[in-house]
Amino acid sequence: MTTVNRLRPRRSCLAVPGSNPRFLEKAQGLPADQVFLDLEDACAPLAKPEARHTIVKFLNEGDWTGKTRVVRVNDWTTEWTYRDVVTVVEGAGPNLDCIMLPKVQNAEQVVALDLLLTQIEKTMGFEVGRIGIEAQIENAQGLNNVNAIAQASPRVETIIFGPADFMASINMKSLVVGEQPPGYPADAYHYILMKILMAARANDLQAIDGPYLQIKNVDGFRAVAGRAAALGFDGKWVLHPGQVDAANEVFSPSQEDFDHAELILDAYEYYTSEAGGKKGSAMLGDEMIDEASRKMALVISGKGRAAGMTRTSKFQAPEA
Repeated sequence: MTTVNRLRPRRSCLAVPGSNPRFLEKAQGLPADQVFLDLEDACAPLAKPEARHTIVKFLNEGDWTGKTRVVRVNDWTTEWTYRDVVTVVEGAGPNLDCIMLPKVQNAEQVVALDLLLTQIEKTMGFEVGRIGIEAQIENAQGLNNVNAIAQASPRVETIIFGPADFMASINMKSLVVGEQPPGYPADAYHYILMKILMAARANDLQAIDGPYLQIKNVDGFRAVAGRAAALGFDGKWVLHPGQVDAANEVFSPSQEDFDHAELILDAYEYYTSEAGGKKGSAMLGDEMIDEASRKMALVISGKGRAAGMTRTSKFQAPEA
């Protein structure tokens, strides 16, 4: 089985209704890292059968250059899931990167999707294992089982927080998705986000934050996205073109941090070499750097390179 590319940039994950050709056309020109064509909540039940074929057409004929192409199917408790997967993957498998499975509650649901994808790939002569799975955690049972879900299949690439359904599932006292509920002085989402993040990182997966529904409040979006980015999340859903640039900015390192990370990597490579004295630690300006510094710098550097950033400074080895 092919090992999927789990390091695709996903700073901005744009949701597009699979039943809306105008939105599907427009999404191709937006600077989102990922676009997911939605057959679930954004599609009315009566529109789902036709939307499957619309999605196939746009995946095959559209220009999605530079974007991760994902389709969100309906969850396994509905009557639509298997037909969503079969129609979309048989019709556009070579032009599809991942299937997003919503409302995942246990590892068995991921295994079931994996098996169905494998059957389709073998039947159609597609490369087996290339299509990844994105697992969306939207209720208490899913969060309790998130570690097993993250380990359920080598296809799994991301663990996604679905805040709206999650808030309803635990009876959270708020109607504003992603905002703090009244009466609680701390961050009500910290435990949820950290549990998802730990499950993702323990299995070398990406962690993605869910949507912010007040689409005209870009400052509010930045604040909520900044919380997830500070913890270490890789990206966030965007529901409106106005949120795309904000997400790309928030989940990219600053130019200063990117340059600093690149300098640390260069300096550490030099100082641990023969020419640099084979040192385990050294000074970079007023800062001591060592192996732990290198690991931290690799994270920032990796995010910056994935975002297409270029450095503006260069390490100079000290003169002998």
